[in-house]
Amino acid sequence: MNNANLTTHTAQKNTLKHTLSFSALTLAVLIGITGCSSDDGKNGVDGIAGTDGQNGTDGKNGNPGFASATFILANNGETNTGTIDLIDQSASKLKTFNTTANEGVAFDSLGNLLQASDSESGSIKTICQLANRADGSSYDANTDREITGSNTTLVNPKGIAVAQKSGLIFIADFGAMQITTFGATAAGNAAPLGTTITEAAPWDVDYDETNDRLYVALTNGDVAVYDNFVGGEFAAMPSRTITPSNNDGTQISVNIHGIVYDSNTNKLVLSDVGSASDATDGSLFVINNASTADGLVSVARSIAGPATMLGNPVDISLEGSDLRVAEKSNDAVLVFSNIFSGESGDITPDLVTSTIKPESITKVGMQNVMADISDSDTANVALLGVAVSSNPGTTGETTGQISRLSSQLSTEIGNYNAGQTIESVTFDKAGNSYTTFDNSTTSIGGIAISNKVAIKRDGQTYNTNQDSIITGANTGLISPKGLDVASDSGMILVAENNADTPSISIFSTCTTGDASPLMTLTFANGARPWDVDYDANTDRAFVALTNGTVAVFDEVKSKLMAGNANIAVEDRLITPANAGTAVEAPSNIHGIDYDSLSGSLILSDVGSAAVTDDGKIYVLNNVAMASGLVNISTTISGPNTLLGNPVDIMYTGTDLYVAEKSNNLVMRFNNILSIAGGDISADASTAFTAPESVAILPAWLNQ
Repeated sequence: MNNANLTTHTAQKNTLKHTLSFSALTLAVLIGITGCSSDDGKNGVDGIAGTDGQNGTDGKNGNPGFASATFILANNGETNTGTIDLIDQSASKLKTFNTTANEGVAFDSLGNLLQASDSESGSIKTICQLANRADGSSYDANTDREITGSNTTLVNPKGIAVAQKSGLIFIADFGAMQITTFGATAAGNAAPLGTTITEAAPWDVDYDETNDRLYVALTNGDVAVYDNFVGGEFAAMPSRTITPSNNDGTQISVNIHGIVYDSNTNKLVLSDVGSASDATDGSLFVINNASTADGLVSVARSIAGPATMLGNPVDISLEGSDLRVAEKSNDAVLVFSNIFSGESGDITPDLVTSTIKPESITKVGMQNVMADISDSDTANVALLGVAVSSNPGTTGETTGQISRLSSQLSTEIGNYNAGQTIESVTFDKAGNSYTTFDNSTTSIGGIAISNKVAIKRDGQTYNTNQDSIITGANTGLISPKGLDVASDSGMILVAENNADTPSISIFSTCTTGDASPLMTLTFANGARPWDVDYDANTDRAFVALTNGTVAVFDEVKSKLMAGNANIAVEDRLITPANAGTAVEAPSNIHGIDYDSLSGSLILSDVGSAAVTDDGKIYVLNNVAMASGLVNISTTISGPNTLLGNPVDIMYTGTDLYVAEKSNNLVMRFNNILSIAGGDISADASTAFTAPESVAILPAWLNQ
């Protein structure tokens, strides 16, 4: 090599070295802003007296001030597939959970995580109360559930959207080239409610429930829009197709993956991975007037280029106007603030956080702030109606039926059949029903969980594409009676009445099949329970026992979370009394409702099951920490009451509804805590065949 060539070669090496140093510095600065706060640089070296010292080093930049929030980040790399991270607004990891799933994530209205998986066979997993689970814990069939099997038609499910009010799950199935719809409480090898074939393989979906409109991201660069999707029974053809384009009307989208619809601005945000093998050609698009957009649509904003770090932006999540991007090829979570405003072009992210192969991202779902239906916390709560189950001694037309009556008990407004010999029914905060059943022939009982019975399903019956069931030898359920649901804790408490193993069995609200109880509560002297009321405010369970007493268990959830599998004996036993003397036999407590606002306990006593006029309602005051004999403050009994076998009750915060089985009545006694009691008639009543249980349906269930 001659000197001229050597000089040129050396210059090229220096230029290349400078370029590489600049790129590394740029990347370091971008990644450096993931620190939790700014810090000072190092002090410079003091100079010799009379001369300047050396300059200090620059400090780190601080993080942008994003609003506090938590997100779920699904991972899908060689070393972390099947895990998800709970991260904060700056993508700092808070804890990790092993779901064994690897694709799209979404939350239902109860705070349960739904995640798609195509790592083995196609499946949708429901992870119960994820935010409350311990760091490092894993999917557990006794706590969680899965939709999988040949009937599901799932091949390569990717993105998920949840219709909270309708209780539906929409899945973008890339391999099947379809949108697959299930009921949110379905489990196992369930067939879908509907399948919608797409023109190209879909990757993600978003749903505008207010307007019943589904947006589908297609990997050919289009967005398919389905108007009246649910109302049209999962419309087969899109209403229109949106194709992102430039101002010249030329398509600029290639391979859309992430999609978010913002109902406040009527805008769509899309992520486009371009070529999956190219780590530099990713893009973001903003589409205005999304609800009516059609055909080639000039994008309102586009972001692409080397400074963006967009290579394979596989998923996006919008919080306000901050867009978070799961950037898979460049192993990062990117945040672009004010995504709806600003110039198009090669825009640097406002935050870059290094992570390994992120696949999907979503904000942690907010739980319904209302109290469970059995936990009265408001006087005069507005009602949609009252649900009543029917359980005649001989199988008949109403066997298995849950009827919805008006709050005045004047009309039936709907009915649903659970397909079992129902004992008791209650509801979670999403409006899903939980019904206990037994079978005298097989001596196996269970819990049927049915989707949105509180507000929909009129004239329908139990169906595995929407509903699920807990039953089998491991459950220990033989003769289950009353039950209660603690939605925010993911617990079902069931009164198991059989003579050999009486208990309160606690199951996960998300489990299915032959699951074992998470914990059991048992009683002194082999007492048998009929009903249970769990008070979330005090973490206390009140249990109606058929020997005429009430067992009280303290710190139920706390002990469960601490790993206890059994609480062997109640903390206290309450015996209803008159003037210091226990109620005379026969006393057989069935219905129970605790009011945490007043500290009052309301009980129904069927007396002798063979007598149709000896039923009673009791009110006991100040029972939160009571033990032993507790005097009854109010008694309702006598021929005018028509109380014979009042098998179940529920308090609204003001009034008391009663399922009176022997006299085939549903009744309402108004202002139950303030009336004098005695031999009084109900304020409202209606004839009903063998009512077994009653549950109020607050109006907020339909919001």
